[in-house]
Amino acid sequence: MDVQQLRSFLAVAEELHFGRAAERLHIAQPPLSRTIKQLERELGIRLFDRNTRSVNLTAGGQALVGPAKDVIEALRRADAAVRSAGDGEAGLVRIAFAGVSTHDLVARLARAVRARRPGIRLELSSQNFAQPAMKKLVQGETDIALGRWDVIPAEVAARVVMSDALVVAVPDTHPLAGARRLEFGQLADDGFVSLPPHEGAVLPDRLRRLAHQAGFIADVVQIAPDTQTALALVSAQVGCHLTLASVARNVNDPHVAFVPLDTSPHDVDLRAAWRRDDHGPALKAVLDELLALD
Repeated sequence: MDVQQLRSFLAVAEELHFGRAAERLHIAQPPLSRTIKQLERELGIRLFDRNTRSVNLTAGGQALVGPAKDVIEALRRADAAVRSAGDGEAGLVRIAFAGVSTHDLVARLARAVRARRPGIRLELSSQNFAQPAMKKLVQGETDIALGRWDVIPAEVAARVVMSDALVVAVPDTHPLAGARRLEFGQLADDGFVSLPPHEGAVLPDRLRRLAHQAGFIADVVQIAPDTQTALALVSAQVGCHLTLASVARNVNDPHVAFVPLDTSPHDVDLRAAWRRDDHGPALKAVLDELLALD
């Protein structure tokens, strides 16, 4: 059994017509028929039931379709990996990312790199908050950091990879749960669930600033260690939680409603950051894929 035989088999299996399969393979029909017959002799089974009117896969033919596709895909990936290595696009790229809002982006990036840059292996590291990811980047412990920062070190370059906005998560029983938008001042009498106010933590900072602009001090009734816990506390009617539109898109809790702010003046876009002195081709290739994502 060789690759050409498998390609021929798959063409016939997908077209269920020898003439159309031959056209697809850019060969004449008699050589295609001989190739299939030779493959059937080698395997000792019939792969197709065929007559003058129709072509159908036998049980053995159906069983071969999946493995044949796997072989062709493995060969494609091997060829792409060799070509990538020849272009210098090979090696390990480490990515540190923070927060629920980054998960979908990271998953799409991993799929894109796997499909188009097979010579590159990604090492993914999830952080609870963005500041530890930036620290790892500056110390050379990761190659790309994904997060939200108000201050970017001089030795680091950064680009926005996902626009975002602030929203408020409220219990479904809250009077504003069905509102299309809200002014932050409408929450002056509410309690808030906040993330820890670590150095560089964006959402606790935005909570403090928004409350100050609205003329009150936010009543933080509980500190949650991460976003998932904070939203669970909202669901339990402990309080409201200032979070991100990207988080809202990835949460499906019927007891939590997400209401956009009437104005969201503070930058909360997701950024990719990398060291300016890192000019490796593998890093450049991954950044190209990342910046090309919708």
